[in-house]
Amino acid sequence: METKNWKWFRYDEIFDIKKGKRLTKANMVNGDIPYIGATDSNNGITARISNNENLHSANTITVSYNGSIAEAYYQTKMFWATDDVNVLYPKFAMNVYSAMFFTTIINKEKYRFNYGRKWDKDLMEVSTIKLPIDKNNNPDWQWIENYVKEILVSKLSPKVKQVWKKNFDKTPLSSNNLQLNTKEWKWFKIGDLFNVELTKGDIKADRIDYGPIPLISSGESNNGIVKYILEEGDGKAEKFSANNITLDMFCHAYYHPYEFYAVGHGRVNILKPKFKLNKYLAVFICSLIDKELYRFSYGRAIYSNVAKNIKLKLPAIQIANGEYEPDWQWMEDYIKGLPYSRNI
Repeated sequence: METKNWKWFRYDEIFDIKKGKRLTKANMVNGDIPYIGATDSNNGITARISNNENLHSANTITVSYNGSIAEAYYQTKMFWATDDVNVLYPKFAMNVYSAMFFTTIINKEKYRFNYGRKWDKDLMEVSTIKLPIDKNNNPDWQWIENYVKEILVSKLSPKVKQVWKKNFDKTPLSSNNLQLNTKEWKWFKIGDLFNVELTKGDIKADRIDYGPIPLISSGESNNGIVKYILEEGDGKAEKFSANNITLDMFCHAYYHPYEFYAVGHGRVNILKPKFKLNKYLAVFICSLIDKELYRFSYGRAIYSNVAKNIKLKLPAIQIANGEYEPDWQWMEDYIKGLPYSRNI
């Protein structure tokens, strides 16, 4: 992308900027309205509420100026924004394509700010952003839209395009309509189902951000992926094979159908299956493990000895008098019978 002939514009020339308003947890009422906080995941949503006194319009951009500074998200529904967030109301006809352009550029500004230099409303209004221009030296909105639509979106994989266009096939893979009834299910320890290994090595700094291999650490988003790196080669970190599950220190469980590295300081447990794992069983198991999140925190992290003893209640079949094993086929059939299972 050649930006030499682009022009600098102040943010307040492009957007009306409004500050969010604080809402304490004690005053939140559960509901469906997104509450946008200063976070770096989940499109900024930190809660869902029914409080509706200070809502912002859809088709706007939220930008954190405290906490995770310069995290920008496009909002498609009405929402409440906390007072650590600026809300950008476009002075032009913004759509999802131009919004993606702006959120990407705004995210690139992170390096300019920190705890001691926040990107508050007053500073953002006088900050500048470089944009392509038309023959009248105004922002070329059509070029921006076409660039995202024709260049970027066209390069997405078929599954990612489905996400972008919200064009999902809801038809289940299977016509089985199995119902959950946990009364007869049995308890199994994770250590009975998986060999559990805590990662030990770390990645050399010069290997980070330069390659195709996912690097997994503790986190609640992006399947645990924090970077993409080169082959470690002579480093101390271990590369793990595909078709494993990671369980981080906070009990976030993720399935990885690809080879990956995992950082030791992230306290990531590798769950290596003792059975024939596939993506459908992984969805079932990871969903159950995630239900244990409330039990763990930074002060009560999951190490391999803890992970091995976490119990999961699973559908089971009797193999001997008083002995049971997980009914893997039932679990797979259940997931395949759910809407959207074709998109897994």
